Amino acid sequence: MARPKTILWVDDEVEGLAAHRRFLEAQGFTIASAAHGDDALALLRRQSYSIVLLDEQMPGRRGLELIGEIRAIDAGMPVVMVTQSEDEGTLREAIGVEVDDYLVKPVQPRQILSVVTRLLEGDRIRQQRLARDFVTRFRELEGRRGATLAWREWIELVAELARWEVRLAAANEPGLSEALRALQRSLRKDFAEYVARQYPRWLAAPEGDRPPLSVDVGAEFLVPVLKGEGRALFVVIDCLRLDQWEVLRDLVTPLFDVEESHYYSILPTATPFARNAIFSGMFPMEIAARHPAWWGQPSDEESLNAHEGELLAEQLAELMGRPVPVRYEKLFSSGEGDLVRRLPAHLAQDGVTALVFNFVDQLTHGRSESAILYEVARDEAALRSLTRTWFERSPVLAALREAERRGVTVLLTTDHGSIHCETPATVYAKRDATANLRYKFGEGRHCRGRAESLRPAGHGSRRATAARDVGPLLRLSHQAARVSGPISRLVSARRRDAGRNDPPGRAAHAAGPRAGGGGTGHSRRGALR
Repeated sequence: MARPKTILWVDDEVEGLAAHRRFLEAQGFTIASAAHGDDALALLRRQSYSIVLLDEQMPGRRGLELIGEIRAIDAGMPVVMVTQSEDEGTLREAIGVEVDDYLVKPVQPRQILSVVTRLLEGDRIRQQRLARDFVTRFRELEGRRGATLAWREWIELVAELARWEVRLAAANEPGLSEALRALQRSLRKDFAEYVARQYPRWLAAPEGDRPPLSVDVGAEFLVPVLKGEGRALFVVIDCLRLDQWEVLRDLVTPLFDVEESHYYSILPTATPFARNAIFSGMFPMEIAARHPAWWGQPSDEESLNAHEGELLAEQLAELMGRPVPVRYEKLFSSGEGDLVRRLPAHLAQDGVTALVFNFVDQLTHGRSESAILYEVARDEAALRSLTRTWFERSPVLAALREAERRGVTVLLTTDHGSIHCETPATVYAKRDATANLRYKFGEGRHCRGRAESLRPAGHGSRRATAARDVGPLLRLSHQAARVSGPISRLVSARRRDAGRNDPPGRAAHAAGPRAGGGGTGHSRRGALR
């Protein structure tokens, strides 16, 4: 229920505020006044007010002494200190008790109106502005359906849609959010057709104009940090969506200056392929040819990611021309607290500390297996909220804080994302079939649901895609960013404030021109045949 437009002004010199009262009344506010704190509390117990304007220096009880009792009566009551005191101690004390604003007399009537309007109507005004901006922009975005876009333009478009998705959900605009989802569904089809046309060309002409792929992350983003600083923290959060990163960013920016770039995942985007490509700098066929004992059988998913640490060390040795120490750990739960104790020793050494976190992947996949998980992560907005709650208390954030404390650059990224499936299909197969949601190996496959959900990958192939809640074959991976303390690149605030220069080799932003392989001197990988 909306609060009435009423103001309780608590000031022992209220007679001198007549001009302010008349001005606010002309703006539609009703003003009640009290000369003492006890009178103000009595009025608050009798009726509700929109906001309290509170003097600090009054006979009897100080204004700051009343804050707790005012909040006990109405926990959501906005309180603005309006006082003659310019004492820094008073200001700090007011901030400590969480007053909503602080004004020093003399104040003009319009100053009061500005603060009151911001506190009482700010959310509604911002929501209206957001809706107007989105409606205007939506018409322009709709015009991009079916348009011919280059890879940089696709990155810009997908990133913008993720930002709108988060902003509209936060503003509780279900109608506009649904319009955005319809646009996203349409654009995903356009993007799938674009990738089907361009992906073979990217592989055949790696030195041409193409986006960075999973195999380029090490050369284009990690190596420049190592060359500039000698050590880095490399964090991979499995299955992190771009909209999830949007709600995590503000938890990271107090620690680091964040630089963002983007890359495209290789195909298939499933973890055994996409994440191994990041750590090895090789396509799966190249890994299988060089390390047949490591790659195993396509259905042997548990073993396919068992050598990421060794693959990263091998890739960095080739790129740097010398051995690079690699300390690799994979974490499946927040309970693995020993990492926090080991991390300081890791980060104190040269080389790369590589951490893989699987919680978001487990959460996303687990929705289809657990009724409880499905209930708490029913849609994209709920999944974002749950991801943020985890991140706030996760070893990821603890690792970032330790990196910031030690001035270590961080590269934070993901291997792939996910898409919420609204038209699932059930795939049936023999017991030897893989459990992976993105593709199926196995005998006797058939499905119930959408007929087009089960398609052979090629003549004589036994692979098929399954439409589930992480179903698309390809998703544009979010930022390959580096962080100085953390692929968003995170540069620690303490190093920034100390006036240190940003290390060389900053990766070109995806929307800008390519920068010769990211300034690393590394050529793109040869064509895959």
